[in-house]
Amino acid sequence: MVESGPALEADARAIIAAIIPVVLDGALPAGTEAGPARAEALAAAEQAIAGLPPATRKELDQLFSLLAFAPTRCLVAGVWSPWPQAPQESITSFLARWRNSRFGLLRSAYDALHQIVFGAWYGNPRSWPAIGYAGPPSLEIG
Repeated sequence: MVESGPALEADARAIIAAIIPVVLDGALPAGTEAGPARAEALAAAEQAIAGLPPATRKELDQLFSLLAFAPTRCLVAGVWSPWPQAPQESITSFLARWRNSRFGLLRSAYDALHQIVFGAWYGNPRSWPAIGYAGPPSLEIG
């Protein structure tokens, strides 16, 4: 049976939305295309998370709960502002610390966030021209 409802709670959406422009810095289009591209990446991340096994979604829920709760967001991530207002530099520093942490759990959490965002963006046909990917080959049947 498939669970109904959104794959991400509002706090988790805010976290992913704040992380997207940092992880995809230089890959997202600029100007008027930036907002729609970020929205597409967020929707694709939510769709990807919805397709994960229940145990994996539960682990991600725990990660997002940790990052959403102000005291742990400040102490564990070093992000002092709520996610929608967090400066890009704070998010960049948080991700770098977790990526290079001596603690495997933090590195794994970074990897999960990074892979979700990268997969969401690079699975989007909008990203393909910038990386020289023509898209999947068409299959001729007949």
